[in-house]
Amino acid sequence: MASKLTGTVALVTGASSGIGAATARRLAELGASVALVARRKDRLEVLAAEIEQAGGTALVVAADITDRIQAEGAVQQVLERFGRLDTLVNNAGLMLLGPVVGADAEEWDRMVAVNVQGLLYTTRAALPHLLRAAEQGPRQVADIVNIGSNAGRVASKGFGVYNATKFGVHAFTESLRQEVTERHVRVGVLEPGAVESELGTHNKPEVRGELIDPYFEGTEVLAAEDIADGVAYMVTRPRHTAVGELWIMPTEQA
Repeated sequence: MASKLTGTVALVTGASSGIGAATARRLAELGASVALVARRKDRLEVLAAEIEQAGGTALVVAADITDRIQAEGAVQQVLERFGRLDTLVNNAGLMLLGPVVGADAEEWDRMVAVNVQGLLYTTRAALPHLLRAAEQGPRQVADIVNIGSNAGRVASKGFGVYNATKFGVHAFTESLRQEVTERHVRVGVLEPGAVESELGTHNKPEVRGELIDPYFEGTEVLAAEDIADGVAYMVTRPRHTAVGELWIMPTEQA
C-alpha cells in the first residue's frame, strides 16, 4: 500500500539537526522524496544515508538560504533531481536573545537574515513549483509549513528581536495563505514551545542562564520528533482540509 506522501517531493530547510532533521525523517517515512537543505553538508550526508538505508530517498543540498541566489539554487537542484516540489518546510531558524539596550546589532542582522529573509527567499523560489504541483497528481494539493514559535504569539523581555522575526513569520504566513489557498497551496505556521534542540546553544552563558535555562528546569520539554509529527499532520490532511496554525506546547509550560 502506498504511503500518504508517495510520489511527492519535500524540501526541508535547516535539516542538519533538530526539528529539521526529525521532519525530514518523518516525511521520508511517509513516502516523500526529501531534499535536505542546510549549510553543514557533512551532517546532511549522514542524515541522507540514514533515510536511504531505511528505504527512503534523500537529496543533499548544501546552501545558505540567507543568500537569495543560493536559496534559488537549492530549489533548482530539487527540480533538476525530482522534477517537482510538493511540500516546503521553512524550518531554518536562529534565536539570539538579550536586552535591546546595548544589543549586538550584528546578532539582529543574523536573526533577520535566517528567520525572515531566508524564509522569504526560499518561499519565493518554491511557489511556482508548488502551485504547479497543486494542479497535478498524485494529491492535487501542495503545502508550505513555516516553523514559527510561541515567541511569535507572546512577546517577552529579552526576546525582542527574536519576537519580531517570529511575529513576522506568522503575519507573512497568514497573508500568503489568503493569496494562494484557493489554488490549493495550503500555507500554515507551526508554533512550538520549548523544544530540546541546538537553538539556545548559540547564546552567551549569561543569557542562557537568565532566559533559556528556566524554561527547561523542571519541565518535560518537547522533542524534535513531536514537532515533526505536527508537520506530518498538517501536510497529510485531505485536500479539502487546511491547518492554518498549529500550536504545540509542553504540557507544563505556562
